[in-house]
Amino acid sequence: MTRSAEPPGVARPPGPATDRSWRVRAEQAQEAVLPSGRVVASCPAPYGVGGLGRHFRELVGALDRRGQARVCICAAPVLPSASVTRRGLLARAADAALEAPPLRLGNARRVLNASVAFDAQAARRLPAADHLIAFNGTALVQFGAARQAGFESLSLVSATAHLRRVVRQYARAYKQYPLEGSWAPRVAKRTLLEYGGADRIYVSSPYARQSFLEEGVGERVLVTFPLTPDPRYAVDRPERSSTTFDIVYVGALTVVKGVPLLIDAVRALPHPDIRLTMVGGWASRGMRRFVERACAEDPRIATVHGDPLPHVRSARLSVHPTFSDGFGYAALEAVSCGVPVIVSEDTGMKHLIDGERSQGLVLPTGDLPALIEAIDAAYRGEILASFARSGH
Repeated sequence: MTRSAEPPGVARPPGPATDRSWRVRAEQAQEAVLPSGRVVASCPAPYGVGGLGRHFRELVGALDRRGQARVCICAAPVLPSASVTRRGLLARAADAALEAPPLRLGNARRVLNASVAFDAQAARRLPAADHLIAFNGTALVQFGAARQAGFESLSLVSATAHLRRVVRQYARAYKQYPLEGSWAPRVAKRTLLEYGGADRIYVSSPYARQSFLEEGVGERVLVTFPLTPDPRYAVDRPERSSTTFDIVYVGALTVVKGVPLLIDAVRALPHPDIRLTMVGGWASRGMRRFVERACAEDPRIATVHGDPLPHVRSARLSVHPTFSDGFGYAALEAVSCGVPVIVSEDTGMKHLIDGERSQGLVLPTGDLPALIEAIDAAYRGEILASFARSGH
């Protein structure tokens, strides 16, 4: 297991990550790093939907707690308390939900086209304001428009590690499992230009911050905006009636998230009472074929859609073996539910895993034998017993 430095201003939570005092400190840290004045916040995902949309929701929430004047621009569907017209534009004048498709992982050209389309539409909708906060990959045109309009500052929210690191990690993942094409190289040029144009870059974890420092980005530009789990994810474990060892994965079913690695690890284990439930959808034909074949050949593996919460709460173990993730809500929310986790070294939230409390393990990225061994150890109770002794 590896350990990493604490994020500035927010120590590792002493108990589950839903601990109220820790959440209060995290929210205070969020508010402290935002600019004062009129803010435009822009995100290519629907408000609160997926990791990107939830990141955006936390940003908007911090602005609202400060009582700041703000305008939000995001992909439809909607922002809080807003109604949408048939054209996909918000009826409220304060916010805008654009018809540009929300950014999804998948076909590289589709991702690039969606990024460019959202950026262009958002730039045309910019109102007068003091500050712009936009997400990486979709901020370049908005930055130009905001500079021309006299905005005081331009901030970039990096939902990932530095893109050069992301490109390297994606290449590594696709070399190990050549099932998909990478979108990262196609958006690299735009994103690198955004880095250069930003007055500040918001990162969500020490992992992401370090990736920028290693690429030569000045420390004064980097600002940590800590993320928190959805409050629904709390310790409320039902009585276990199942005799199976249930493993849960929550997120996109992609190569980069380590899904083929996890499937191969489970299939390599001989235990007939293991069950792997993957909550999410695929974004490529290659992954769809891989996952469907695995489910057909091994009845212990299944995919489901809908609310992940019941599956997380009933699980014995959560696994998040990503090749690159700037944060990783799913793993943090599993810990918040009292479920131990296995994550990779390239998971941003790894600094919140306390090995001394046996909340989980941090494994080398892409290491199949290590993942097999760790899941087997959890199955045999070596992780779970100590996790229970720590008070869960």
